Amino acid sequence: MTPRTVSSERRLRRGYLRPKDIAIAAALALLPTGGWADAATDYAEHCASCHAENRLGGTGPALIPETLGRVRGIDEVIAHGRPSTQMMGFADQLSPERIAALVEFIKAPLAETPSWTVDDIAASREMVADYTPAEKPVFTADPMNITLVVETGDHHVSVLDGDTFDVLDRFGTPYAVHGGPKFSPDGRYVFVMSRDGWVEKYDIWSLKEVGRVRAGLNSRNIAMSHDGQWLAVANYLPQTLTILSTETLEPVRVLDVAAKDGTPSRVSAVYQAPERKSFILALKDAPEIWEVATDPEAGPYYDGYVHTYEKDATEAFGAQEGLFARRRIRTEEPLDDFFFDPGYRNLIGTNREGTKGVVINLTSGGKVAELPLPGMPHLGSGITWDRNGHKVMATPHLDEGVLSVIDMTDWTLVKQIETSGPGFFLRSHETSPYVWADVFFGPHKDEVHIIDKQTLEIVKTVNPAPGKTVAHTEFTKDGKYALVSIWEDDGAVIVYDAKTLEEVRRLPMRKPSGKYNVWNKITFSDGTSH
Repeated sequence: MTPRTVSSERRLRRGYLRPKDIAIAAALALLPTGGWADAATDYAEHCASCHAENRLGGTGPALIPETLGRVRGIDEVIAHGRPSTQMMGFADQLSPERIAALVEFIKAPLAETPSWTVDDIAASREMVADYTPAEKPVFTADPMNITLVVETGDHHVSVLDGDTFDVLDRFGTPYAVHGGPKFSPDGRYVFVMSRDGWVEKYDIWSLKEVGRVRAGLNSRNIAMSHDGQWLAVANYLPQTLTILSTETLEPVRVLDVAAKDGTPSRVSAVYQAPERKSFILALKDAPEIWEVATDPEAGPYYDGYVHTYEKDATEAFGAQEGLFARRRIRTEEPLDDFFFDPGYRNLIGTNREGTKGVVINLTSGGKVAELPLPGMPHLGSGITWDRNGHKVMATPHLDEGVLSVIDMTDWTLVKQIETSGPGFFLRSHETSPYVWADVFFGPHKDEVHIIDKQTLEIVKTVNPAPGKTVAHTEFTKDGKYALVSIWEDDGAVIVYDAKTLEEVRRLPMRKPSGKYNVWNKITFSDGTSH
C-alpha cells in the first residue's frame, strides 16, 4: 500500500495533483500520528486476507470508493463486525482513532484504475462441488409462483411459496446485492449480482447454489438474453460489458465500452429486449445507446460510411454482425434509466439533469418525442396498463411528489398525480384495477398510495409501519396478493389482499429491499418493471 503514498507525494511536488487528491491529502494530514502509513499497516494486517491487498475484494467485498459508494457506518462495522457474516469486529485491537484512519484509507481512490480481464473473471469462478440438479422441484409448491425476497440486512434471499408464504429456503448472497435478480426463461434458475461484480447462480428447483463468478469490480445490473443462454453484466469499473454463459458462468465476451470518438464510458445499465433478440445498454458518459445482438444472424451494423444498405454489400467500414455484434444509436446527449414500450419498439430515457424524457425509436434510431418530465423521473420503475383503449405508462419522480402518466399513443402527458412525497417504485398486475406507489423519500416514507388505473385517483393510502420506510410492491402469480416491504433491518414483508386492500399477514425479514415473482418476471407481466 505504500506506493499510493509515494505516488500522491510525487504528484503534489510536480504540481498536478487532482483536487480529489488534495482533499484526501488534507484529510490524511488530520489523521493521528503516522496517518496513511499506519492505516496501510492496519489494513495489511487485519483486512487484506479477506478483502485482498489491492482492496479489490476476495472472500469479502471490494473496499474502494466505487463499491463503497455512500455506505454509512463503516467505522461501526470495523469495530463490531457484521452479524451473520465472516466479518469480525476489531474494537479490541484498534483504537477509535486507528479505525477512523482505516476508514479514510479504504475510502481513498486507488493510485491506478484497476483492470478486470477475461482471465481474472475466469479465475474467480467458483462452482459448488457437491451441487447436483434435481430432476423435478424438491418442494410441492407451484414453481411458477415462487417469490424471491432479497434481504439486504444480512445479505440473504428468502424463497417464498407464493400460495402459503412459507419460506422454502434462505440462501446467502454476495455482499450488497444490487439490481433485480434475473430468471432463466423456464423459471428454474435465478441469477443475482452484487455491487462489486459477483454473480451468483441458484437452482430454485433444487434449492441449491450452483456457483458464482466475479464479472466486474463495480457493477450496476444484469440482463438475461431472450434464449436464456447469456447473462450480460453492466460495469462501472472497469468500463465494460461482461457476457457470461448462463450454463457454466464462464466469460464468453468482455466488450470495452467507448463512444465512437474513443471516450470510455461507464455502463449505467443493461436491459433485455426479447423481441429484438438483443441487449440494450445505457452509457453514462457518451451520447450513444448500444444494442448488442444475442442473435447469431444479427447485422451487419455499421459504424462508418456505408455505400449501400443491402445486406450483402461490402463497401462499408466498421461492420459488425452475428452474435454479440454491437450497434451504435447516436443521441443528442447521454440518456439513462431506460423504459421500453411493449414490443420494445421504442425506448424512453432521461437526460443527465433529470428534466425530461426522450423517446427513441430502436429501429430507426431517431428521436420520436420529448416528454415533460421534470423532477428526476425514475423511468426504470415505470409500468404500463390499458386505459380507455390506450396504452399508458406511469413513472414516479425522485425529486417531486408526483406520478406522471403518459399516453403512449401520441406521447402526451395525461396527468400528474400528486402524492405525499417523491417515490421510488410502482407496481400493478393485469388482474388488478390498482397501481401501488410508495413514497420512498421524505417524512411520508411510511405510506403507500393505491391508485385507480382508470380514474387516476388515489383510492386508499396505507401506513403499515409508522415512521419506517415502506416500499416495493410485488404481486403473486394470480394477482390475488400484493406484497409490500418494510425497508428496515428489523423489517417485514406485508401480505395484502389485492382486492380488499386489507393486510392478511406479516413475514419478519431483514431489510427486504425487493421481491420478485417468477411468473411475473419471465412472462413480462403487465404492471411489472422489466
